[in-house]
Formats: sequence, structure tokens, C-alpha cells
Amino acid sequence: MAIRENITALFNSCCSRTLSITKIQGDASSRQYFRVIGTNNTAVACYDPVLETSTMEAYPFLVIHELLSLYDIPVPKIMAIDTEKGLLLLEDCGNLMLQNVFDSPSEHALPGLYKEIIDILIQLQAIGGNNNIPFSISFDVDKLIFEFDFFIEYGLLNYFAPAFDQQSINVLRHEFETISKLLVKPRHFVLNHRDFHSRNILIHHTKPVIIDFQDARMGLPQYDAVSLIKDSYVKLPPVLAESLKAYHYNALRSYGLCTMSFDEYLFYFDIMAFQRNIKAIGTFCYQTRVKKNSTFEHSISPTLAYIPDYIEARAELKAAGKILKPLFDRVES
Repeated sequence: MAIRENITALFNSCCSRTLSITKIQGDASSRQYFRVIGTNNTAVACYDPVLETSTMEAYPFLVIHELLSLYDIPVPKIMAIDTEKGLLLLEDCGNLMLQNVFDSPSEHALPGLYKEIIDILIQLQAIGGNNNIPFSISFDVDKLIFEFDFFIEYGLLNYFAPAFDQQSINVLRHEFETISKLLVKPRHFVLNHRDFHSRNILIHHTKPVIIDFQDARMGLPQYDAVSLIKDSYVKLPPVLAESLKAYHYNALRSYGLCTMSFDEYLFYFDIMAFQRNIKAIGTFCYQTRVKKNSTFEHSISPTLAYIPDYIEARAELKAAGKILKPLFDRVES
């Protein structure tokens, strides 16, 4: 109740009289979102307990929001902030996610819309900076291994148990370490949103708006491209997926952001996609079993279904793929 009262006070002080506050389904974090309707306008309120113990200068969302706004990346405007109450009031950009365009009357526009989104991604990946967040953190070996370990703990040892014995898991973790080292190529690193998928892209007045960017960090340019093209929530037609890889690669080259050949780009795309999808499955399993949040469970099988293609294409993934085969059998059965 206190959260809603605090939202009402903040909205009334900066906007108009509050008429209603409705909870919005959020992501897999501790943040809570609410749509606030007033007499003259609306807003989206975000309550984040982290903000209560932070400052505006150190709070990643605000730091990165300022950075993205400076470079004309379309993000919701900030209407008001109350750090003591852990509240942000954001521009209401509606509830039409990119995900919702699939199976809608506007589905025919998806190829052009995805190219427009990749154009925005390139703008984001072209941003450079100093040693502050988000440029001081990256997808280094420790971060990648942490995400693989999360999958082992909450996927293999919990959700999928008892399909894997400890010896197999030990061998698998060694393979995960090798894969992680393949992906740490700082000379190729660019800024990444870190969760650039169809639920974090709103379509507002027919234009994409990017949300949930507070975890941005440096990494291979393929990371965000994988999130978009090998999305856990929607499956792109194969022809469109392949054309978008080429579109992203050519845009990177034209901006001087990539020195890889296209074959190298595709190689790292597949290895990165393996890691990113494994990471997502770990999150879905954790939400399902530990948090008792069934919202994400139906995304486990579609995400698993991507992985055999990467294993088939890349010899570097075959040893891990052999150990993980019971998971793919589960999807096929």
C-alpha cells in the first residue's frame, strides 16, 4: 500500500490528480511497475528498492538513460524522481511490445520494423565512453561463467533434475569455461543493451522505444543481435533472421565498428547465441522453481529448440552439446 501512496504523492506533485494506479507485469527483477492515470495525463511508475539506497549519480538506470538520451536513442522521458522512496515516473509509451506485433494485422511490417530497430541498435553500439558505467563493465569470463553456473544450478540441478550426474556437470562446466574464453575479445567490444529482445522494445506511435536498459555493458556486437534475432519470446522466420544478421553486420562495417569478416561474424553469432540462450533458460528455470513465477516456463522449450542448430554448425560446441542432449530430446518428445 505504501508504494501506491508514494506514487500518488509524486504524480500529484508533478503531473495531475491521480485517478488510478494499475500494476504492470514486470521482468524477472525486483523492480515493480505501475501505470498511473491522472486527470490530464498518464505515466509509468517504477519502484526499485535499489534506488532507495543509491544516489542519482550512481544509479545505473539514470546514468545510462542520460547517455542514451544524449545520443538520441529513443527511450521514455523521465517525468519525476524520488530517490528516498525508490520511485521513478516515466513517460507512458503504451503497452504494445514488439512481441505483440506478431500475429497482429501489422505483422506484414515486421521486416521493415526490425531493420529500423537494428538501426537504433547500431546507434547504441556506436556510443563510446570513459571508465564509468556502462563502459567499465563487460561480458568478461567471470560474467559469462556466472551466467553458465546459474543455468547449471537452477536448470540442470533443479528444474531438469535428475537428468544429469555430477561427473557430466563437471565436464560441462569445463566446456562452458572454454566457450566463455572464446567470447572475450575486447578489441571487438561495443556497448550492448544486454536485454535487447521483443519485450523490451515498445512500439509507440509506430516507432520503437527502448526500455529496461539499466544493465548495459560492453561485449561483442553479436550479443544484442542474438537477443533480438534468436529471441526467447518470438521466433522469426528463417529468411528474415538470416537477412537481419547480414543487415546488422553491414551496418557495423559501415560505422567502422567491426573488423571481422562475415564468416567470423556468423561464427561468433552462433557461439554467443549458445551462451545467451543457455543464460535465458537458467533465468526461466529460476523464476519457475525458486520464485514460483510460472510466467516464463513456456519460454524454456522454444529457447532450447534453438540450441541444436548452433551445436551442429560449430565444432566448438559439440562436446557441450553431447552432454546437453537429454534436454533436446525432452523438447522433441
